[in-house]
Amino acid sequence: MTFNETNKYDDIINLPHPSSQSHPHMSMQARAAQFSPFAALTGYNEQVNESARLTDSFKELNSEDLYKLDMTINHLLGLNDFSIVPVTITRFVFDDKKEGGKYLPINGFIKRIDTIHRLIIMKSGDTIDFDTIRNISIDD
Repeated sequence: MTFNETNKYDDIINLPHPSSQSHPHMSMQARAAQFSPFAALTGYNEQVNESARLTDSFKELNSEDLYKLDMTINHLLGLNDFSIVPVTITRFVFDDKKEGGKYLPINGFIKRIDTIHRLIIMKSGDTIDFDTIRNISIDD
């Protein structure tokens, strides 16, 4: 097409841009959101990461380790005031999402030892079941 030829859009090329009276103008952010990437598999990455996360298996204590643990608990019970003795208790925490869990230490002071319900209640409020305890060390 040459410069002198007429264009079929000449009649509308210089008209003002139309704007709706009933719909408000869309913001630039809202317009950009139309072109954002679409995640077809929502949650897929989280599931892959969860599957890849490793957990430990719970290991029953052998008779020697049970004896040592029992002696440590009896030693604490024999103290005049075990609540002032700092301890580190390594216990097994079961995982909420998959089989297994992990061994975690907790440092602090024991508030109460409940031999009937087989629980140790820490001053921090944590409650530890005897059956999940791997080790108790008395910190100096």
